[in-house]
Formats: sequence, structure tokens, C-alpha cells
Amino acid sequence: MGIHKILKKFIGFETNFASLTIVGVGPGDPSLLTISAVNAIKKADAIFFPISNDEKNSFAAEIVKEHIKFKKKIPIIFPMARKEYDPEEIWLNAVNQIVKYLENNESVVLLCLGDTSLFASSSNILRIIKKNHPKIITKTIPGISSIAAAAAFSDFDLVKKDETLIIKECPSSESQLKALLIQGKLSKQVLVLMKVGKRWSFAKKILQKENIINKSLIALNVGMPDQIIQNASKYNREIMPYFSLILIRF
Repeated sequence: MGIHKILKKFIGFETNFASLTIVGVGPGDPSLLTISAVNAIKKADAIFFPISNDEKNSFAAEIVKEHIKFKKKIPIIFPMARKEYDPEEIWLNAVNQIVKYLENNESVVLLCLGDTSLFASSSNILRIIKKNHPKIITKTIPGISSIAAAAAFSDFDLVKKDETLIIKECPSSESQLKALLIQGKLSKQVLVLMKVGKRWSFAKKILQKENIINKSLIALNVGMPDQIIQNASKYNREIMPYFSLILIRF
């Protein structure tokens, strides 16, 4: 690691080298932005942010809109596990765009919804940059996750002494979900199921059958104006929005 990178990363010393900073912007509420996130955005020349396709707005950019009014704003289509996209091609294209700005000595911020370590698409971009452009200075600023926010808003302890916290994407099959719940029952476990969405139609039935639904808390669109946090048994719709999770203490 070069002296410029050491100074930049560990003591905040400003160098003449442009850098990439991946910034976690929290789950949706602008008031949950960290001071470090705001400072990094203010210092950046260009702001990259994810969108699901060419027509939709960016949730991440919306959270920080007051801080990026006069910045260069560049959207990146993230594949979000959709079959019509080649993920590696998308990541490589994003990296190439970012590198062009860095080569022009413009510092870049890449926005990440929630926290930078939980199901973060930005990690793929960081992976390629470290492999293909190892001399680029990078920094990651964590954000408040939807899990932590949902737990705080509902006074739910994510993990207590002697418990194990398991964070999983909601299984796509009934058998996989049932096996996960049975495993949770057998141990002192707290289970977080993320990206429930359309899987709620069968997940609710399994939670009822396993007599767990009254121990389950749902959190939808956390930090957003239409946020819902309530006992799972009270949610009667067939599907949940994309930003959805379930907290279960067995």
C-alpha cells in the first residue's frame, strides 16, 4: 500500500489523487445519513447511483438529493438478479465509467442503499476495481441497514447473550423455508429473512403452520414514507413490496 493510500484511508489526509468512495446512505430516511456519508458526498465531483432500469428513479439518490443538487449525477443500471441482464457485463461497464472520471482526477462517490456490507451490489464493482485497477484509492463508508433500523423502531433486540443471529434472503421454495424455520426452532436463534416480496404468499402459510407467525415481525419500506412495521399475523396482503423483511425470535 502506497503512502498516499495510507494517508488517505487512515488519517483523512488530502492528496492530489482522485478516489472512489462507496457510501451507505441508510434505508430511506435522509435523517439517518451518517456525518461521514454527507461529508464524502460533499467532497465528491461525481455521484454514481443505482437504478433498476432506464425509466425508474434511484432510491439511493432520492435519500441524498439535497446534497447532490450541483454534482455530476450518473445512474448505473444494476441487474438485481434479473435474467435479461448479464451481471458481469453490467458491473464491468459501471467500473469503466467510474475509472474514466478517476483518470480525469475527479473523485467519485458510489451510493449504496442501506449498508455497504449487506446484499450490496456495490461490492461487485469494488471487486472488479481491486482486480483490474489495484492502484485506485478506495474507501467504504457504512450506513444504517434496514435490519438495524427496523429493530430500533420496534424495540426488537437483534441478538441477546447466547443467541445466534442468522440473516438470509427469503428462500424461493416452501421446502427450503420450512427447513430453515425448523432449524431455527432447534437452536437459540434469531432469524432475519430479507427480500420477502412475492414469497410472502407461501411464507405466511408456513409461518402459520409452524406456529411462528405471532413471533414474527414484518418491516416494509423501512425509513420511507410508507413504512410498515407490525406483527406478521396482521398483514393480510398476498405479496410484500421489494423492500421487505421478517424478524423472528424462536
